[in-house]
Amino acid sequence: MKKILKPLISVIAIGAISLSINIDNNVLANNIANTCKYDSASKVNPDYSTMNCLLTETALIYDVPPEIVKAIAEGESGNWRHFDMNGEAIVTADNGIGIMQITNQVGYNQDRLKSDIVYNIQAGVETLDDMFKRKDLPSINGGERDVLEHWYFAIMAYNGTKPLNSPIVQATGERNTNAYQERILRIINKLELIDLTELPFSREQFQYDSNSRENIKFSTMNYDFDLPLTKSKYLFETNQKVSAITNVTFRTRPTTDSPSLGTLREGEIVTITGPFEYEKVSTKKNHFVWYPVKRSDGTEGYVASSYLNYSASTPTPTPPVTPPTTGNVDVSKFADYNANQYWAEDFKWAVNIGIISGYPNVKNPSTGKYENLLKPYTNLTENQMLSILLRYFKPSELASTIAITSWYGDVNYQLATKYALPVLGANTASKQAIAGKDITRGNFARILASMHYGKTVSQSEAIQFLRDNGLTTTKTNEEFKPNDSLARAHTVAFFHRYEQTFNN
Repeated sequence: MKKILKPLISVIAIGAISLSINIDNNVLANNIANTCKYDSASKVNPDYSTMNCLLTETALIYDVPPEIVKAIAEGESGNWRHFDMNGEAIVTADNGIGIMQITNQVGYNQDRLKSDIVYNIQAGVETLDDMFKRKDLPSINGGERDVLEHWYFAIMAYNGTKPLNSPIVQATGERNTNAYQERILRIINKLELIDLTELPFSREQFQYDSNSRENIKFSTMNYDFDLPLTKSKYLFETNQKVSAITNVTFRTRPTTDSPSLGTLREGEIVTITGPFEYEKVSTKKNHFVWYPVKRSDGTEGYVASSYLNYSASTPTPTPPVTPPTTGNVDVSKFADYNANQYWAEDFKWAVNIGIISGYPNVKNPSTGKYENLLKPYTNLTENQMLSILLRYFKPSELASTIAITSWYGDVNYQLATKYALPVLGANTASKQAIAGKDITRGNFARILASMHYGKTVSQSEAIQFLRDNGLTTTKTNEEFKPNDSLARAHTVAFFHRYEQTFNN
């Protein structure tokens, strides 16, 4: 993470290196208060914009994502409150003090934790930072500090690694939605307007006695998730090009109360023109901040940080492609597997040769439980389809190709270019978003046929290829429904038929 605070604060947080604060805590707290124009001696809760500033600036100094600090403050204090109506610090029954609910933390002045909001926030952020540095907690992927999901176990430890905070309920195998870290992450989803990725854990990874106060024993200490994770939205730099993640209103000032300048369309590229700003209406409690940006036509305005993406310039790092497990996989372990469906044998084949994998421990909309799912009727994106195609045709090359950038589709689209596949997405700022959109049956047919022939073919030729070789039973292009989205079940059926036709 890299963010230089406003002039009164000279500490810089750099990269994923743990920050060492070589400055007196009193000076640091006073500088933050001055930056946010807050009187630490006032004994009143600051307005929402000021509190947003205090929490954000403190987080950035310690190289901690502000999204997490603000969500913890929300979860601990409720409504970002430190003082009660009488100007006294709120102290809970378990002696948690103030906005960050600091409890039994040695080395801090207990009176000042009550009287000084900034000092209290600082103590909370330092505690969270210490949790992230612990070696007895599991790590996620490379443990980058600017990736929000990487803080999962640090957030847990802020409250305690007790059985009640296990990600999975041991008795049922269901997701423990009441766990402290799960509640904090839901706050980020709701108030920062960010859709975090749910990390797929399993019950055997967390050993504990539900009737004991002993800490959880972690059987897995390093997780490697091949998932699109979320970088903090507070690190965009001036002149950096970013993209809108959805259609979003472009504002004249940093507040939703300001007039609209139109709509930024999903995937539209804009340029950051300065540091982020806090909500101008002090009574609005927004966790996010506002960035000044410029459109390609020169129009300047503001966009909420939640709706901007790094994909245009510095994409979110994701792990290299990891092929699914192969071998004698029992597909009946997937809760939505149905041996009576047309795709039953197709999925059994696809899972066992390793071109497709299921979703471990995700919420089943049919039962409400967290189970292993195949999701046969879920549509595939172009990038997901490419993963399957390359696992089938070029598994060794897929595994050995080194990503040039940190964009999640980098390797797939390198190989798509190499083999002249007629894909719509690409590893360019303007086309990365297309890779994440549903692929149509017609475009899939073109890509599969082009890979088969070693040259680019038209959609009509591709559908005829499928028809001539018994990969589809449809008689006309219209019946094939080339404009419909491609479902996972359709995909494995096509590949299984291809295998039976050309490789058996």
